[in-house]
Amino acid sequence: MFRGMPGGQPIIILSKNTKRESGHHVQIGNITATKTIADVIRTSLGPRAMLKMLMDPMGGIVMTNDGNAILREITVKHPAAKSMIEISRTQDEETGDGTTSVIVLAGEVMAAAEPFLEQKMHPTIIIQAYRMALEDMIVWAKEKYSIPIDAKNEKEIETVVRSCLGTKMLGKWMDLAVHIAMTAVRTISIEKDGYKEIDIKRYCRIEKIPGGTIEDCKVIKGVVLNKDVTHPKMRRRIEKPRIMLLDCPLEYKKGESQTSLEIMKEEDITKVLEQEEEAIRKQCDEIILLKPDLIFTEKGVSDLAQHYLHRAGITAIRRCKKTDNNRLARVTGATIVNDTCDLREEDVGTQADLFEITKIGDEYYTYVTSEKTTAVTVILRGPSKDIINEVERNLQDALNVVRNIMQEARLMPGGGAAEMALAQALTEKAKSIQGIRQWPYKAIARALEVIPRTLIQNCGGSTIRQLTALRAKHAQAEENWTWGIDGITGQLVDMKQLGIWDPLSVKLQVFKTAIETAVMLLRIDDIVSGTKKRDGGDAAGAGGGGGGGMQQPPMME
Repeated sequence: MFRGMPGGQPIIILSKNTKRESGHHVQIGNITATKTIADVIRTSLGPRAMLKMLMDPMGGIVMTNDGNAILREITVKHPAAKSMIEISRTQDEETGDGTTSVIVLAGEVMAAAEPFLEQKMHPTIIIQAYRMALEDMIVWAKEKYSIPIDAKNEKEIETVVRSCLGTKMLGKWMDLAVHIAMTAVRTISIEKDGYKEIDIKRYCRIEKIPGGTIEDCKVIKGVVLNKDVTHPKMRRRIEKPRIMLLDCPLEYKKGESQTSLEIMKEEDITKVLEQEEEAIRKQCDEIILLKPDLIFTEKGVSDLAQHYLHRAGITAIRRCKKTDNNRLARVTGATIVNDTCDLREEDVGTQADLFEITKIGDEYYTYVTSEKTTAVTVILRGPSKDIINEVERNLQDALNVVRNIMQEARLMPGGGAAEMALAQALTEKAKSIQGIRQWPYKAIARALEVIPRTLIQNCGGSTIRQLTALRAKHAQAEENWTWGIDGITGQLVDMKQLGIWDPLSVKLQVFKTAIETAVMLLRIDDIVSGTKKRDGGDAAGAGGGGGGGMQQPPMME
């Protein structure tokens, strides 16, 4: 890139491989990119959602209508499109649901800014109006357009989970999915010091076993591991077992670095081997002293240790994952011990009711169950791997919805009703705003209508007629705020009667993320993309082969 000097001699500021786009052109490019991403996702919104089939580079396929799962598999080059993919991930991590809505809405909010930029309105003014609209929406959503529910009432939570799953593939097995989600979250929620902890990631493990039918899915109160006993003669079923959890190998410890022994006499070899055996026998004796029925270790168990343990009637399972060991500690009440010489009576877990190994298909699965546990395993069955993966994604959303309600028990109507009510309120308030800011403020109201509009489009309804009717319905009286679109028929319905409700936290997160992202992307007026070559940038052009990058062997230069 050149800048002219008074003497006519150009000065090079940026290297010749660098591309720079600036001004109005960048903003329009960003808007086009976000609209394109939103169009990819748009048909995946609502109960009549289409599935997308994505092939990854390894030849595997993903079939889903989950916004985050689709965008995760797509590789994009444009920086604005990359930030759109980020926001669906944020939405998924924060609330678990609303990943499709957030992309569609963000794309529309960006598109709403285009006419103002064409009219040379400054992006800062558009941003100020957008921020005002967002603040008003949050206040109204909390105070006017949401209802409180009782988080202890199973029926009310069930309604919300049903409306979440209505748009997913699991909707066909609604009762089963609702039961699984409710049981799992209820079991793992614990209250300590007035704080409610619901850790789905750690204590609700999903075990996928291909085969069987989706009706075979169930919740196990306890831990399920894909493991078998180490010695074929060990017991495979123990009631009320005493369980010990270890984090050390039951085999001879080898030196950290290379160890060499110099042996002078022949009998010294036997001494060395005896020492190894002695060390293992000592470890086993320390375990047997506490009379456990069952031990789990994260490391290996040697053949000799298996022999000693089997003689003492102890079942051993080796090479568990760290996360599984933590879950076992929660189920059994045992303490994970790092060295057998530190074992004490209180480290032994006695809370488990049953230990059992069953064979499912070709694999052995270890069940450790307890009625009083606060860790669960959800077993998913299904005809193929792809279907089980989709069921897992759907179930994950349902689990998160239950968690959200338990933490913040307020609901907003679904089916585009909340968006339409907020759009109506924004349009009314825009009339009282002075000056040029009222137009971008009003544009947010139009952008919110994208949700009901897309719901009508996806079920093949008459978009203009139904949307006008819905707008009129909301304008008639304020108590019509629960009216929205039935995503199956495309008709106007009252969400109170249809029973479609979303958690307030999901909706708020959608609005915040969509508008904040639009604001961030509108503030960009310059994109500088520098392509640094791996063999040393400009040095390569100047003849300096392996300049600053990776040194290459001479034959490749």
